[in-house]
This record gives sequence, structure tokens and C-alpha cells, in this order.
Amino acid sequence: MFKSKYLKDLFDATKKRYSTQPEFLQAVEEFFGAMDPIVNEDPNIEKHGIMERLIEPERIIKFKVTWVGDDEKVNVNRGYRVQYNSALGPFKGGLRFHPSVNESILKFLGFEQTFKNSLTGLPLGGGKGGSDFDSKGKSDGEIMRFCQNYMQELYRHIGSDTDVPAGDIGVGYKEIGFLYGMYRKIRNENTGVLTGKGLTYGGSLVRKEATGYGVLYFAQEMLSKYRNESIEGKQVIISGSGKVGMHAALKARELGAYVVAMSDVNGYVYHKNGLDISLIAKLTEDIPEFSTQYKDYHQSAEYGENPTDIWKKPCDIALPCATQNELFLDSAKSLVKNGCYLVCEGANMPTTLDATHYLQQKDILFAPGKAANAGGVAVSGFEMTQNAMHTPWTYKELDEKLKHTMKQIFYKAYEAAEKYADPRNLVVGANVAGFLRVYEAMVDQGVI
Repeated sequence: MFKSKYLKDLFDATKKRYSTQPEFLQAVEEFFGAMDPIVNEDPNIEKHGIMERLIEPERIIKFKVTWVGDDEKVNVNRGYRVQYNSALGPFKGGLRFHPSVNESILKFLGFEQTFKNSLTGLPLGGGKGGSDFDSKGKSDGEIMRFCQNYMQELYRHIGSDTDVPAGDIGVGYKEIGFLYGMYRKIRNENTGVLTGKGLTYGGSLVRKEATGYGVLYFAQEMLSKYRNESIEGKQVIISGSGKVGMHAALKARELGAYVVAMSDVNGYVYHKNGLDISLIAKLTEDIPEFSTQYKDYHQSAEYGENPTDIWKKPCDIALPCATQNELFLDSAKSLVKNGCYLVCEGANMPTTLDATHYLQQKDILFAPGKAANAGGVAVSGFEMTQNAMHTPWTYKELDEKLKHTMKQIFYKAYEAAEKYADPRNLVVGANVAGFLRVYEAMVDQGVI
């Protein structure tokens, strides 16, 4: 599996210790695989115990969240905050409210976030948090009461120079507003302790669009560098129609591409001449589900009830933007068979390891999420800066900053790939480039 005995022995021990945490083990395995080229040539990595220290979070906070429903029944959920690594700055990463949330998923996300934040060049560490709370079917009052009770525990562990959470799956403007309101009341202060806030109380322009836009800016750089092409006229498939997928579709259309297929939890729609993105944006204003309604407006579109079948459709570019492990080996084979030559991850680890390896073996251009979807945290960092200066930037200024950041991230990954592996291997490039900055900071700060 690994050429380095140090990495092999450490991964075997990690598998034994965390055998019930598959998502976390998958993230560590991908990372260790990318580290193989540099570990043997730098004995200080083993000497300083860098990998052992990196795979253990600095702190995992678990707590009970009790709240009262509209039916006056008392409900109990689990709350978490994984403060993963703060060598570069305060912990930074989203909060996810979803029934699937558990320690393994949050550790994988916090681990990935550490290197993603490093790639942005901003002084941010990595973290992640959330709860197994499911907002689906809940009233605004129930969501508010849950968020307020969640924050009554979380507030002790966060701060603008300590840990700055943001949104993620299940946590949008509404939830961030409720969370921030309770934090402000408890602490009696207005600070940049949460990002993704509303524009009326310290939020940033371009924040909701940032991850989706950033994926397209990254894909543009890939096309330019590797194929000397632009995205204009390309056929694009996007999984997911939430904040990331929807804004990726809007930016793809703006740049002249044709989004031929999109999916949600209920299925997918496909049209070889391009989908009506404005209609999909309208249908997903309240909830990110549109597929079952789309054919009512466009009879010529094809609807499929299995969202994963979207990868069987022909395209030039595939953007998995829904969730982790949604693109399996069979799907990767279908993409290659049907002419796809670029896969750019918009979600966190949406491609399984065997699917990633297959795409690389077939010389498909592949961008890992820790690089390609870093636009969200980049603009979150810009929001923190605006809060600290008490001065907002314009939409144009922020969009340019985002575009510049994504270009920088691409070239950091490309140059590291060229030095340590192959110029087309952005998995190695992104992991190594993100790691080196964290590594240097950890060594400089001693064993703590």
C-alpha cells in the first residue's frame, strides 16, 4: 500500500485503533498515499512524530443538546466540535446538522479542512463540528430552539481568535443567524466568531456562492494548464443542487459551459443541449430538490430516480458536489467510457479511493476537494478580515480575491505535483502543498 515502512506501520496501527471510523480512515489513507514521495527523503517527519501528531485531533468536544419541540416533547441530540489542528491559526471549519453526523465523519472533515485551509495561504487551522439533528420537517421555531441550545454549550469553546465555525450541510443563513444571536447574547459582544452570517450583521458578499464558484475557477485553471482550453462550450455534469452544486451550475453557465445533468436526493435530470439553470435555481430557492418537478416544465428532459445514474451520462467535465463517497468505481468507469476527461471535486471526498485511483490510471484530470472546493473557506477568511476591520468589500473585489486564491491554490498543487510525483497528479500535489506549511509551523512551535 505504502512504500514507506513508517507510514505503513502507522496506518496499520491507526486502522486497529479506529476500526469503526471508515470515513476518517479513508481520509488518512489518501493522505498517507500522497505523503509517500516525501516521507523517506525527509527523516525529520518521522523524528518529530509529525504524522502521529497530525492524525490525532487536538481536542474533540462532545455534548448533549436538549430542546423542546412544537409538540412540547423534549428531544435530545448529540453535539460535537472537533478542533483538529491550530498550528496555522484559530480552528476553522463548518458545522453540519444531519442525521449521518458522527465522530468519524467530523474527524475526516476536520483532517481535510486542516490542509484545505493551509492551501488558501490564510492563517487558519482546521476544525469541524455539528450534530445529528435533522432539520427536515422541523418548524423555524424548533430549528431556532435547537440552535440556541447547541450554542449554549458550544460558546465556551469558540472565539474569533480560538475557533471560528461556519455553515455546512444543514446549516445555512437561518441556522447561522440563530447560532450567532445566542452567542452574541451570552457573550455580550459582536465579533467574527461565526462566518456565513447574514449581510445585515457582518456577513460577506460572495460567501454563499464561494465554494461553487471556486470549483469552476479551479477547473478553468486545470483546462488552461493541461489542455490549453477554456471551459466555454464544454458539457458539464453536476451532482447535488444545494449551495455548492447550484452556484457551480450558475458559474458554469456564466462561463459558457453547458450543464447537461444535475441531481438531488430524488434523482437526476439530463438534457444533452443543456438544462434550464434559471428554472432549477428558482425551484431550489427553498429546498435543494427539483428533479421530480423539472419535467413538468421541460418534457424533452430525461428524469432518472437513482441520483448515482447521473454519472452514466456523457460529458466533458464531472463535478461531484453533493456529499462524501458518492462517486464509486463503477461510476468512474462509466465517466471514462462516455468521454469525461476532467473530474473536479466540489464536495469533501466525494470520490472513493478505488474510483480516484482508476481515474488517475486512465489519465483523467482529477482535482481533490481539499484544493478545488477551498473557495468557501477562503471567503470565510475574507469575512473574518472584514469583521476585524469593520469594513466591507464589494462583490467585485471579493470575486476577484476568490478567483486569485483559487488560481494560487491550483499552482501550489501543480508545482508540488511536478516536484514530488507527476504534474497531472493533483492528489499528491494538493496534499503535499497543504502539508508542508502545517509541518513547518508544527516544527517551529515545538512538541505541544
